[in-house]
Amino acid sequence: MSGTTGTILVVEDIPNVLELFKVTLRFKGYQVVTATNGEEALRRIAEKPPALIITDILMPKMDGFSLVQSLRTNPLTSRIPVIFVSATYLTPEDKKFALSLGGARFIEKPIDTEDFLLTVAEVLTADIATLPKPMPQADFNRGYSERLEEKLRHKNTQIMRIERLLPTLPPEQRPGFQTMLENAIRDRDDIQVELNKLDHARTKTAGNGDDL
Repeated sequence: MSGTTGTILVVEDIPNVLELFKVTLRFKGYQVVTATNGEEALRRIAEKPPALIITDILMPKMDGFSLVQSLRTNPLTSRIPVIFVSATYLTPEDKKFALSLGGARFIEKPIDTEDFLLTVAEVLTADIATLPKPMPQADFNRGYSERLEEKLRHKNTQIMRIERLLPTLPPEQRPGFQTMLENAIRDRDDIQVELNKLDHARTKTAGNGDDL
Protein backbone atom coordinates (compact mmCIF):
# COMPACT_ATOMS: atom_id res chain seq x y z
CA MET A 1 0.00 0.00 0.00
CA SER A 2 1.19 3.53 -0.72
CA GLY A 3 1.21 5.77 2.31
CA THR A 4 -1.35 8.52 2.79
CA THR A 5 1.21 10.74 4.52
CA GLY A 6 4.33 12.32 3.09
CA THR A 7 5.13 14.96 0.55
CA ILE A 8 3.48 15.45 -2.82
CA LEU A 9 5.81 16.71 -5.54
CA VAL A 10 4.08 18.81 -8.21
CA VAL A 11 6.02 19.29 -11.45
CA GLU A 12 4.60 22.05 -13.66
CA ASP A 13 6.24 24.84 -15.69
CA ILE A 14 3.30 27.28 -15.92
CA PRO A 15 3.35 29.44 -12.76
CA ASN A 16 -0.40 30.00 -12.33
CA VAL A 17 -1.18 26.31 -12.87
CA LEU A 18 1.55 25.33 -10.41
CA GLU A 19 0.09 27.72 -7.86
CA LEU A 20 -3.40 26.27 -8.37
CA PHE A 21 -2.16 22.75 -7.69
CA LYS A 22 -0.17 23.89 -4.66
CA VAL A 23 -3.02 25.86 -3.06
CA THR A 24 -5.60 23.15 -3.77
CA LEU A 25 -3.50 20.41 -2.21
CA ARG A 26 -2.33 22.42 0.79
CA PHE A 27 -5.92 23.46 1.53
CA LYS A 28 -6.67 19.76 2.04
CA GLY A 29 -3.72 19.33 4.38
CA TYR A 30 -1.13 17.84 2.03
CA GLN A 31 2.55 18.78 2.24
CA VAL A 32 3.61 20.05 -1.18
CA VAL A 33 6.94 20.72 -2.85
CA THR A 34 7.29 21.92 -6.43
CA ALA A 35 9.52 21.77 -9.48
CA THR A 36 9.21 23.46 -12.86
CA ASN A 37 10.68 20.70 -15.05
CA GLY A 38 11.87 17.11 -14.91
CA GLU A 39 15.49 17.94 -14.14
CA GLU A 40 14.53 20.00 -11.10
CA ALA A 41 12.11 17.26 -10.07
CA LEU A 42 14.89 14.66 -10.05
CA ARG A 43 16.93 16.88 -7.75
CA ARG A 44 13.97 17.28 -5.39
CA ILE A 45 13.37 13.53 -5.38
CA ALA A 46 17.05 12.84 -4.60
CA GLU A 47 16.80 15.16 -1.59
CA LYS A 48 13.62 13.54 -0.28
CA PRO A 49 11.52 10.96 -2.15
CA PRO A 50 7.86 12.06 -2.19
CA ALA A 51 4.80 9.91 -1.49
CA LEU A 52 3.31 10.97 -4.85
CA ILE A 53 4.36 12.85 -7.97
CA ILE A 54 1.93 14.91 -10.03
CA THR A 55 3.56 15.93 -13.28
CA ASP A 56 2.74 17.83 -16.42
CA ILE A 57 4.04 16.25 -19.63
CA LEU A 58 5.06 19.16 -21.88
CA MET A 59 7.84 21.03 -20.03
CA PRO A 60 11.27 22.49 -20.88
CA LYS A 61 14.59 20.76 -20.10
CA MET A 62 13.01 17.38 -19.28
CA ASP A 63 9.37 16.58 -19.91
CA GLY A 64 7.05 14.32 -17.94
CA PHE A 65 7.55 11.24 -20.11
CA SER A 66 11.33 11.36 -19.71
CA LEU A 67 11.00 12.08 -16.00
CA VAL A 68 8.82 9.04 -15.35
CA GLN A 69 10.98 6.75 -17.50
CA SER A 70 13.99 7.87 -15.43
CA LEU A 71 12.10 7.15 -12.20
CA ARG A 72 10.88 3.73 -13.32
CA THR A 73 14.34 2.53 -14.36
CA ASN A 74 15.87 3.52 -11.00
CA PRO A 75 15.18 0.94 -8.24
CA LEU A 76 15.25 3.71 -5.62
CA THR A 77 12.36 5.60 -7.24
CA SER A 78 10.54 2.97 -9.31
CA ARG A 79 7.66 2.54 -6.83
CA ILE A 80 6.71 6.21 -6.39
CA PRO A 81 3.17 6.62 -7.79
CA VAL A 82 2.73 9.21 -10.54
CA ILE A 83 -0.29 11.12 -11.83
CA PHE A 84 0.11 12.63 -15.30
CA VAL A 85 -1.64 15.93 -16.05
CA SER A 86 -1.71 17.43 -19.54
CA ALA A 87 -3.45 19.90 -21.83
CA THR A 88 -1.46 18.85 -24.91
CA TYR A 89 -1.00 15.07 -24.82
CA LEU A 90 -4.67 14.06 -24.94
CA THR A 91 -5.02 11.46 -27.70
CA PRO A 92 -5.76 7.82 -26.81
CA GLU A 93 -2.22 6.97 -27.92
CA ASP A 94 -0.77 9.62 -25.59
CA LYS A 95 -2.72 8.29 -22.62
CA LYS A 96 -1.85 4.69 -23.40
CA PHE A 97 1.84 5.54 -23.57
CA ALA A 98 1.67 7.49 -20.29
CA LEU A 99 -0.02 4.63 -18.45
CA SER A 100 2.32 2.04 -19.97
CA LEU A 101 5.22 3.95 -18.41
CA GLY A 102 3.67 3.32 -15.01
CA GLY A 103 1.46 6.36 -14.54
CA ALA A 104 -1.28 5.61 -12.02
CA ARG A 105 -3.76 8.05 -13.55
CA PHE A 106 -4.05 10.56 -16.38
CA ILE A 107 -5.90 13.85 -15.84
CA GLU A 108 -6.77 16.36 -18.56
CA LYS A 109 -6.41 20.10 -18.07
CA PRO A 110 -8.25 22.21 -17.08
CA ILE A 111 -8.73 20.12 -13.97
CA ASP A 112 -11.94 19.58 -12.07
CA THR A 113 -10.82 20.32 -8.50
CA GLU A 114 -13.06 17.78 -6.78
CA ASP A 115 -12.17 14.98 -9.18
CA PHE A 116 -8.50 15.91 -8.91
CA LEU A 117 -8.54 15.67 -5.10
CA LEU A 118 -10.43 12.37 -5.22
CA THR A 119 -7.85 10.99 -7.64
CA VAL A 120 -4.96 12.09 -5.42
CA ALA A 121 -6.55 10.44 -2.37
CA GLU A 122 -7.27 7.23 -4.31
CA VAL A 123 -3.71 6.95 -5.64
CA LEU A 124 -2.17 7.62 -2.24
CA THR A 125 -4.17 4.76 -0.70
CA ALA A 126 -3.94 2.34 -3.64
CA ASP A 127 -1.97 -0.88 -3.87
CA ILE A 128 1.06 -0.19 -6.06
CA ALA A 129 1.99 -3.84 -6.44
CA THR A 130 0.42 -3.89 -9.90
CA LEU A 131 2.76 -1.30 -11.43
CA PRO A 132 4.05 -2.51 -14.82
CA LYS A 133 7.67 -3.44 -15.21
CA PRO A 134 9.93 -0.60 -16.41
CA MET A 135 9.63 -0.10 -20.15
CA PRO A 136 12.75 -1.22 -22.06
CA GLN A 137 14.67 1.83 -23.22
CA ALA A 138 14.33 0.89 -26.90
CA ASP A 139 10.54 0.66 -26.56
CA PHE A 140 10.46 3.95 -24.69
CA ASN A 141 12.52 5.70 -27.35
CA ARG A 142 10.26 4.48 -30.14
CA GLY A 143 7.03 5.38 -28.38
CA TYR A 144 8.40 8.68 -27.13
CA SER A 145 9.61 9.65 -30.60
CA GLU A 146 6.17 8.90 -32.07
CA ARG A 147 4.44 11.04 -29.46
CA LEU A 148 6.87 13.93 -29.94
CA GLU A 149 6.65 13.86 -33.73
CA GLU A 150 2.85 13.78 -33.67
CA LYS A 151 2.72 16.74 -31.27
CA LEU A 152 5.28 18.67 -33.32
CA ARG A 153 3.11 18.30 -36.42
CA HIS A 154 0.07 19.44 -34.46
CA LYS A 155 1.83 22.50 -33.03
CA ASN A 156 3.23 23.54 -36.43
CA THR A 157 -0.26 23.33 -37.92
CA GLN A 158 -1.67 25.33 -35.01
CA ILE A 159 0.98 28.02 -35.42
CA MET A 160 0.29 28.37 -39.15
CA ARG A 161 -3.45 28.69 -38.53
CA ILE A 162 -2.95 31.45 -35.96
CA GLU A 163 -0.46 33.30 -38.16
CA ARG A 164 -2.93 33.28 -41.06
CA LEU A 165 -5.75 34.42 -38.81
CA LEU A 166 -4.03 37.25 -36.94
CA PRO A 167 -3.98 39.87 -39.75
CA THR A 168 -7.71 39.36 -40.36
CA LEU A 169 -8.81 39.95 -36.76
CA PRO A 170 -10.17 43.19 -35.29
CA PRO A 171 -7.51 44.98 -33.22
CA GLU A 172 -9.26 44.22 -29.92
CA GLN A 173 -9.05 40.47 -30.57
CA ARG A 174 -5.43 40.32 -31.63
CA PRO A 175 -3.72 40.37 -28.19
CA GLY A 176 -5.46 37.17 -27.11
CA PHE A 177 -4.52 35.34 -30.28
CA GLN A 178 -0.99 36.76 -30.15
CA THR A 179 -0.61 35.21 -26.69
CA MET A 180 -1.97 31.94 -28.08
CA LEU A 181 0.64 32.10 -30.84
CA GLU A 182 3.47 32.75 -28.38
CA ASN A 183 2.37 29.82 -26.22
CA ALA A 184 2.17 27.51 -29.24
CA ILE A 185 5.66 28.56 -30.39
CA ARG A 186 7.03 27.92 -26.90
CA ASP A 187 5.42 24.48 -26.83
CA ARG A 188 6.76 23.66 -30.31
CA ASP A 189 10.27 24.69 -29.30
CA ASP A 190 10.11 22.54 -26.14
CA ILE A 191 9.00 19.53 -28.20
CA GLN A 192 11.76 20.12 -30.75
CA VAL A 193 14.38 20.25 -27.99
CA GLU A 194 13.20 16.87 -26.67
CA LEU A 195 13.31 15.39 -30.18
CA ASN A 196 16.82 16.73 -30.71
CA LYS A 197 17.99 15.21 -27.40
CA LEU A 198 16.46 11.87 -28.33
CA ASP A 199 18.09 11.90 -31.78
CA HIS A 200 21.44 12.79 -30.22
CA ALA A 201 21.16 9.91 -27.78
CA ARG A 202 20.31 7.51 -30.61
CA THR A 203 23.24 8.71 -32.72
CA LYS A 204 25.64 8.43 -29.78
CA THR A 205 24.49 4.91 -28.93
CA ALA A 206 24.56 3.80 -32.56
CA GLY A 207 28.13 5.05 -32.75
CA ASN A 208 28.99 2.79 -29.83
CA GLY A 209 27.56 -0.18 -31.69
CA ASP A 210 24.40 -0.51 -29.59
CA ASP A 211 20.81 -0.55 -30.80
CA LEU A 212 18.35 1.72 -29.09
